[in-house]
Amino acid sequence: MGTKAEELALFGGPKTKSTAFSAGKRFGVEEARELLEALEQETLFYHFGGKVKKFLEDFNEIYGVKYSVATSSGTAAIHVALGAAGVTVGDEVITSPITDQGTLVGILYQNAIPVFADLDPHTYNMDPASIEACITPRTKAIVVVHLAGNPCDMDAILDIAKRHGLKVIEDCAQSYLTKYKGRYAGTFGDYGAFSTNDFKHISTGDGGMVTINSGERTDYYRTHGFADKNYHRFGTEVQRELHYVAPNYRMTELQGAVGIAQLKKLRWICERRQAIGDRISEGLRGAPGIHVHQVTEGGDCTYWFYMMRLDLSAFTCTREQFCEALAAEGIPNRAGYIPQVVYMQPLFQRRQAYLNSHFPFDLTDRSYAPGHCPVAEEILETAVQIPVKEFYSDADVEDIVRGVRKVAEYYRK
Repeated sequence: MGTKAEELALFGGPKTKSTAFSAGKRFGVEEARELLEALEQETLFYHFGGKVKKFLEDFNEIYGVKYSVATSSGTAAIHVALGAAGVTVGDEVITSPITDQGTLVGILYQNAIPVFADLDPHTYNMDPASIEACITPRTKAIVVVHLAGNPCDMDAILDIAKRHGLKVIEDCAQSYLTKYKGRYAGTFGDYGAFSTNDFKHISTGDGGMVTINSGERTDYYRTHGFADKNYHRFGTEVQRELHYVAPNYRMTELQGAVGIAQLKKLRWICERRQAIGDRISEGLRGAPGIHVHQVTEGGDCTYWFYMMRLDLSAFTCTREQFCEALAAEGIPNRAGYIPQVVYMQPLFQRRQAYLNSHFPFDLTDRSYAPGHCPVAEEILETAVQIPVKEFYSDADVEDIVRGVRKVAEYYRK
């Protein structure tokens, strides 16, 4: 145990963080001005207005892509990408077991089978070797999840996809301006899917985008159509001849308007978050029992959150006690990212995607038993997540480092 001077705040010692974290406003006059202009158009429909078009134009310029499609959410963006990729009934789609349900919804709505690859223990991203081990003749696509702003090992994943003839869709909901070997995540695969949900780097309340990385017009038209009931609205022409079913995932002019203003702030937001996350790792290196959030080799992380892992064999406390002590020091945190790997959810355990049906699970003998992805399960049992906000001051970041170190030193064996 530490000395009296190092007594934890939980037990009456001095609190590490005695001042409030610096804060700021996400929305302001810029967003209000764009919204007013949208209302003055006398239409809020993307095809007749100019805001969604301008939003995509600005987004395309940032990412260096020719085509993208706006959607109503990040979940919708992934579904649109899957539909455009031709994923269909009985196909297998490999993805991450540590992700949001939004990554999985589109797979199941296409009546395809989610298959889960295990993860790297310290980047928390998909292990290429595990991906390859999951491939069968039924595998159609890989949905790569760049978790928390950390890029996956795209060289290895693209090599696997090329050798096996698979489509690659990048889930970039948490990974704006994340770079891998100098290129932005979301521009490597066949499609990149982004989210503007209120909890992401930028917000339009809800919304999303899909990058069409082939740059081919027919691919763009197919993707655009899948987001809009398979209607094709270009210029003054609207084509309503339906050849197959597609959802309605259109973005409104109000979302596009806010997005225009938000994109102007994106670079600063991501640069600040990267600086904060990297500084936390630098400050925690060498701390007893702490595994820092490791950035993929060749990558830059824009930290949607910061997640470290505890070597519990080095401590006299449980993960929950560590989290409680850290909170008492004034450092917000929570155990893990999601409570358990997604395949342990009732949907998979009961093999019931639709009410009163076991379809499409009755097309496969894929198992979702505990222990299927042991590394991913261990990550969630030992991880501690610390929120990252671009408004944090340098002093706030140093307090985070001091708070974690204080708790780690107190509980070290």
